[in-house]
Amino acid sequence: MLCIVNPISGNGRKSKIVNLLRESGMEVVHTAYPGHAERIAKETSAHTVVAVGGDGTVNEVARGLLGTDKTLGIVPCGSGDGLALDLGISRSPRKAIKTLLDAETVPLDAAFVNGKPFFSVCGVGFDAQVSKMFSESGERGLKNYIWQAVKLWHGFSPEHYELIVDGEKIDCQAVLITVGNSNQWGNGAKVTPLASVSDGILEVTVLDMFRTAELPSLAGKLMTGRCYRSRRVHHFAGKHIIIRRSLSGPAHFDGECFEAPEVLDITVQPSALRVVAPVR
Repeated sequence: MLCIVNPISGNGRKSKIVNLLRESGMEVVHTAYPGHAERIAKETSAHTVVAVGGDGTVNEVARGLLGTDKTLGIVPCGSGDGLALDLGISRSPRKAIKTLLDAETVPLDAAFVNGKPFFSVCGVGFDAQVSKMFSESGERGLKNYIWQAVKLWHGFSPEHYELIVDGEKIDCQAVLITVGNSNQWGNGAKVTPLASVSDGILEVTVLDMFRTAELPSLAGKLMTGRCYRSRRVHHFAGKHIIIRRSLSGPAHFDGECFEAPEVLDITVQPSALRVVAPVR
């Protein structure tokens, strides 16, 4: 079992986690540059390759395992840990390591946006712009993410999108559109609460513009997995999602922001990997 550690992601507990991993008899390597985790995962002969970090690290390691018979493991220690939390993997390092040692595996779908793999969520709109600001700020953590969101919200205007779900066209003015392979952004914020990582289906959430006074109610529904009960939220599901907008701009997947063209073409590959997770 090989553990790949991103030394700069997440919450700063890396030295403790590395010690626990080594005490458990696991080999540990650290990444040195973006994309290094994917390369290590591809080249290792280890049967189980463990991502130690946040959603971005998990994405890199999982990308390197696609098309192989290797198994993905996760010790979450990032800012959001959306995929790990959906899978039921504890943020406690000791409990996450115990899950690895129990070695129960479940299938994991892979999704692709314009050919780029993601395993948790992908989106455009408000949250993508916040992700860009968050990345450019040079600071990590939930508090900074919330601060960037507050700054952007003042003066924010929704964008027009053409959404196509398995051939069905929907025109919308949306604050954001999120496509979920997993059920959340991270930190328990279930933006696509009906999503399953192993059903071969992508869930789509479209959020209409809303008044600031509605935010507490929306946030409460988001954190309790009931966002689809809001009249401001629309839900779709399918295997092939296309999002069209008038201009290129920021998008995000698995906690990372990237510049995307006017059209995002999103597909899913069922059971692309096996991942170590608690059996539920």
